[in-house]
Order: sequence, then structure tokens, then C-alpha cells
Amino acid sequence: MSAPGKDAPRRIVIATRESALAMWQARHVESRLAALYPLTEISILGVTTEGDRRLDASLAKIGGKGLFIKELEDALAAGRADIAVHSVKDVPMLLPPGFTLAAITEREDPRDAFISNRHAALAAMPAGARVGTSSLRRECQLRARYPSLEVAPLRGNVTTRLAKLDDGQYDAIIVAAAGLKRLGLAHRITRLLEPEESLPAPGQGALGLECRAGRGDLIELLAPLNHAATAACIMAERALSRALTGSCNVPLAAYAEMDNNIIELRSCVGLPDGTRLIAGERRGTEAEALGTALAQELKARGAAEILAQLEAQAAAARG
Repeated sequence: MSAPGKDAPRRIVIATRESALAMWQARHVESRLAALYPLTEISILGVTTEGDRRLDASLAKIGGKGLFIKELEDALAAGRADIAVHSVKDVPMLLPPGFTLAAITEREDPRDAFISNRHAALAAMPAGARVGTSSLRRECQLRARYPSLEVAPLRGNVTTRLAKLDDGQYDAIIVAAAGLKRLGLAHRITRLLEPEESLPAPGQGALGLECRAGRGDLIELLAPLNHAATAACIMAERALSRALTGSCNVPLAAYAEMDNNIIELRSCVGLPDGTRLIAGERRGTEAEALGTALAQELKARGAAEILAQLEAQAAAARG
């Protein structure tokens, strides 16, 4: 243990969404900071975001995952909070000016989880069986691999999604394994989906700690929570996503692993109906350059056409 240095704040306020999972994540960071800096008072500020209020529409239609972030950044900007804790997969690829991700924690299980009360695996589900998911990324890969299944939208927090499954609204649902494990719900997982079957979202399984870019004191304090290997992998994933204009309107997956300082990055991008899916992988040591290079390769192989088609559809929908 170490006490805060002379420039460390006497108090740190952590902003978070108020869902059970978000509160778990904030308390996890709170406990780690308390262990490092026992003389600093640490508290949690719960915030209800626009994304939490609008559970009746898909994220792609109402503005994307940034709807879970804005109110937390407002709290940082107003000085009501010092840091915000996010699931990195919910963080837009471009942060607003004046904000930074000061630390990225070690990754929890990045895989997707298949949950069903009736079937042992996706491959065992009969034609027409209904699978719920909140993401175009999952929908695209599901439709490409299992075109006979019905894919239906699924919103709400983890417990709400499980309740909808248990009520019989779906034959199966797919959610992130990390959230289930963090909430002590790993026993609900019927089968973990390996990346070859459902490639994860950029940043899936990791927590990001955001603060104002000018808070050098906080950035220094948060440094021990940064996991270098995880941060490098996620930097590659997010660089790729930025280069492919990744958003909730684009079915995009990206997952990197590091072995002996070599990053292996895999990605795919496609149409929501699964009729087109471009996938590729690349290895390298420079995270940003690796992500950008694989993005350019995917564009050259057809992803650029997919992105143009999705943009045209989004423009038409906007009128």
C-alpha cells in the first residue's frame, strides 16, 4: 500500500451509470483505488444516461453507444466527478476534446455467451428459433452462420435480458460473458462462443477510466490500474474501428491478443442481414499502425463498399 503523494487529491468521485453491472464496475475500481491510496476519500456518483432512459429503441437508431457516455462526461466537465468508469466497448472511438482514457484495466473474458433454457448450442437450434441480441455485430455474424434462425432485438440490462429469456420471449439470447461473470451469473451461460464463432466487439471485457485530459494528477494516480497488454490490444482494436468509422450502425468486430509482444488482430465487417461479411487478420508490434493497416486491407477487399451501402441506408432513413 501507498499513501497519496503531496499532489494527490483528498477526494476522488467516480461517475457511473446506475445499472447493476455499471455499479459493480465502479465499485471494483473504487476498491482498487482504495487499496492503493488509503488516505484518499473515494465515492461514487450514480448518473442516469440517455441510453438508460431510452430502452424502447435500438442503439443504432437513437444515436449509438455514446448515449451511455455523455452525461458522465458532463459530470467530469462540471467538476461533479473526477473519473468515469466505462465498459470500453461502449466508449465512442473518438472522445470529445479535453477528455482521455487514462487507464484500461486487465480484460475479463472477452467472449460472447450463448444462453438458452431449451437448446445446448446455436447449431442445435431449429429453423425459426428466436435469438435475442442487442448488437448489429452479433446479428450480422449470426445471420451469416445460421441463416435459418430468427434474430430479434434485445435491450435492457443483464437481468432484464435474462428475464425476457425466462419469460419465453426468446429461445436463446447472446450477451457479453464479462458482464455475467462480474455479476455472479456465470452459471446462466449455456455455452461460451469462441471468437471463431462470434468475434467480439472492440474493447469487449475491459474497463476504461476516463478523466479530463488536463488532470495530470489523476492520470498519474490511475496509472497502476492500466494493464499494458490489454491496453495495447484495445488500442489496435479501436484504431481499426476508427479507420472503418465504427459505430452502432456498422456491424464491426475486432479482437486482439498479445503473445511475446506480438499483437494478433482479427476483425470482420458486414451487412446486418449477414449476406456480406469481410474478415481478416494481421500481426504486428505497433498497435495503432496494426489496426489501421488491417482496416485498409478490409476496405480494399470489400469493406469500403459495405460501409458506403450502410451510410446510404442511414442517410435514407434520416430523410
